[in-house]
Amino acid sequence: MTEDEQYMREAIKQARKAYRLWEVPIGCVIVYEGKIIARGYNRRNTDKNTLAHAEITAIKRASKVMGDWRLEGCTMYVTLEPCQMCAGALVQSRISKVVIGSMNPKAGCAGSILDMFHMERFNHQIETVQGVMQEQCSEMLSSFFRELRQKKKEEKLQQQ
Repeated sequence: MTEDEQYMREAIKQARKAYRLWEVPIGCVIVYEGKIIARGYNRRNTDKNTLAHAEITAIKRASKVMGDWRLEGCTMYVTLEPCQMCAGALVQSRISKVVIGSMNPKAGCAGSILDMFHMERFNHQIETVQGVMQEQCSEMLSSFFRELRQKKKEEKLQQQ
């Protein structure tokens, strides 16, 4: 198992926490000098907060650990390609690298819809690696949405 796979497994564990809350299963960890310094998972519905994405939670926690808003030298491992809000926050945080499990053709801003990590006009670019444990990350999302559709269908039938 590679180092990227090892840390992506930890991000997947975070995504499973979101799944158990009936949240879209997205999880991440931030690593600095070989240690996980922050974790996060999606809690938008639970917290009733647009900003409660896995990446934002982890950035906040990592900044506390680092004692700085700059996360230079850190790597984020995230199960789904970041959206525009999270991609922007990652650029602003000066994080060095982002490792992505599954790409997001509907909302991804690390290469799918646009690539905020490599815009030369920004004052910071982020090294990226895509497709680490892609199958596991994608399957978790597919299973979640399949189960969610079934749950909604059953709830609708019960209301009739």
